[in-house]
Amino acid sequence: MNQVFMFDALREATDEEMAKNSSVFVLGEDVGHYGGSYKVTKDLHAKYGDLRVLDTPIAENSFMGMAIGAAITGLRPIVEGMNMSFLLLAFNQISNNAGMLHYTSGGNFKIPIVIRGPGGVGRQLGAEHSQRLEAYFQAIPGLKIVACSTPYNAKGLLKSAIKDDNPVILFEHVLLYNLKEELPNYEYFLPLDKAELVREGKHITIVTYSRMRHHVMQAVSELIGKGYDPEVLDLISLKPIDIDSISQSLMKTHKLLIVEECMKTGGIAAEIIAQINDNWFDQLDAPIVRLSSQDIPTPYNGKLEKATVIYPNQIVQAVENLVVL
Repeated sequence: MNQVFMFDALREATDEEMAKNSSVFVLGEDVGHYGGSYKVTKDLHAKYGDLRVLDTPIAENSFMGMAIGAAITGLRPIVEGMNMSFLLLAFNQISNNAGMLHYTSGGNFKIPIVIRGPGGVGRQLGAEHSQRLEAYFQAIPGLKIVACSTPYNAKGLLKSAIKDDNPVILFEHVLLYNLKEELPNYEYFLPLDKAELVREGKHITIVTYSRMRHHVMQAVSELIGKGYDPEVLDLISLKPIDIDSISQSLMKTHKLLIVEECMKTGGIAAEIIAQINDNWFDQLDAPIVRLSSQDIPTPYNGKLEKATVIYPNQIVQAVENLVVL
């Protein structure tokens, strides 16, 4: 086992898959000689050359189209968005081409492309650099979407995404790159469609993902001291949602709290609530509660920014309100 930062875990995954398969290549803004905006591709251009670690112009729609075209020909591109917010400029390519071409071609084309990069609410990055785009992309047919939360699952998910024949979006949180964890020395892959059971419990099911996993676990430490026994699921797969794992937990606890950094309106939690109400409503002993970010552009002011995001004290209060010991 060795201690690895999350950005290094992502780099290791990229390096290992590029070494095994010459059709895998990376493209994006500053991914080459600069090493990526968060150093995920550091030094890879020296190992693989400038054509396999390709610096692109600041033209997201253009290089996304180029990557999709490369995927159609049999290559396996990894597109890094310097900030995932910028990929809104490539939304047409992602939705109308990456998501659809396998189907509109009658299955003649595969689109094995990975789209990854930093997103989420950082620390005073401003509204344009603090967007939570998971709900934007979640509605697009044909995509797989995952959100990593630890160095371990970041590496395993990226390796699986590179090998997958479908377009995969991997959301990385800008505040988790310096998270450090021991990784095994052997090769491993993680499924792109399964939630992770982080903690078993019996009083309430807490579903979360990305950075909010860590806020939830801080809250859980306090809740255990107060006598509560929460079960925690890290969603990981945002499309498809692993609703089976959620329902299995719900059949044990009968109470559900969803914690996300996504906006409340049309967010990931909204979809989970709809599916639970459609199929497992009779398992609920209390209304589902969701803790989501405010439906406003993220303020630059630090105190206002903090007020838009969910913190552990709010999670503790929500559990106490739902669970009567």
